[in-house]
Amino acid sequence: MVFKRLLGSLGVGGPSVDTVLDPGAVAPGGALTGRVHLKGGEADFTVEHLTLELVARVEAEHEDGESEGSVAFGRYEVASGFRLVAGEERSVPFSFPLPWETPITELYGQGLGVVLGVRTELGVAGARDRGDVDALAVRPLPVQEAILEAFGQLGFGFRSADLELGHIGGTGQRLPFYQEIELAPAPAYAGRVEEIEVTFLAGPDGMEVVLEADKRGGFLSEGHDELSRQVVGHHGVGQVDWNAEVGSWVRELVERRAAYGSHSSYDSHSSYGHADGHGYGHGHGAGHGSGHGSGGPGMGTAIAAGAAGLAVGVVGGMVAAEVVDEVGDFFEGDEEAEDED
Repeated sequence: MVFKRLLGSLGVGGPSVDTVLDPGAVAPGGALTGRVHLKGGEADFTVEHLTLELVARVEAEHEDGESEGSVAFGRYEVASGFRLVAGEERSVPFSFPLPWETPITELYGQGLGVVLGVRTELGVAGARDRGDVDALAVRPLPVQEAILEAFGQLGFGFRSADLELGHIGGTGQRLPFYQEIELAPAPAYAGRVEEIEVTFLAGPDGMEVVLEADKRGGFLSEGHDELSRQVVGHHGVGQVDWNAEVGSWVRELVERRAAYGSHSSYDSHSSYGHADGHGYGHGHGAGHGSGHGSGGPGMGTAIAAGAAGLAVGVVGGMVAAEVVDEVGDFFEGDEEAEDED
């Protein structure tokens, strides 16, 4: 990319910048590495800062419906205070950790339709210029992968994944948005719930798993949403029977939803809600640690079985390529909107 908007006003050719991420997807909490290649323009410049910004395409609900926009969820200065002379070529390596709550964009190499990117920002002459956005691929943590695989083994199917602006009350959520992975119900729950939504809120010491059961009401009844929360650890993933664990979560959630529909009141402790103030049922705060349960299939078995599980039904093979193409177009349009403002 050539930073023409900023440096063109100075009457000189600007430097070109090319950010290259190291190959492969990165897990939440893992190090994002790569290099920023710079080539000097027609004059010498002092680069005040070279910054990489993590951005996400996020949906927001409001009275008029839904809208989409970009949200920055991390800024990292990778270099500052150096002279870039005319025509000079320089390569700046970088390495920084992704936030633990970074959404996952793929499962077993198949894209989920979530759009994340890394945007390069160059600060020169007291101004800043934002360049192109490079697509960011994020793979699940082992415990996330195990839980999603268990859903697949239990008969749930992937529908979609998106990022929602807002905060889930009663959780330790840190980012200004959260990811929802929407699953079609397994045959055993058909007719009882329309879908199960899964949200992962990971941290260095463990992860909250928020499950939401949603069945939209028909002509004569209102729909109800139920939300529950489980806590799991990062260690001992291969020693947990995740099919049994996840199955118990879903049964409890669906049964409590049924109880909610047939009784006028019940325990309101440990409730969870979204930032918009609309309640989403009653959460279950009892943590299920990574050591809960034993004798289940190891991770190798689960991954091998993934071909018959959730991974196959994630999305069509074209989605990953489409998302890569979409990243630049989406954030470029967003950047143009900012310029007009």
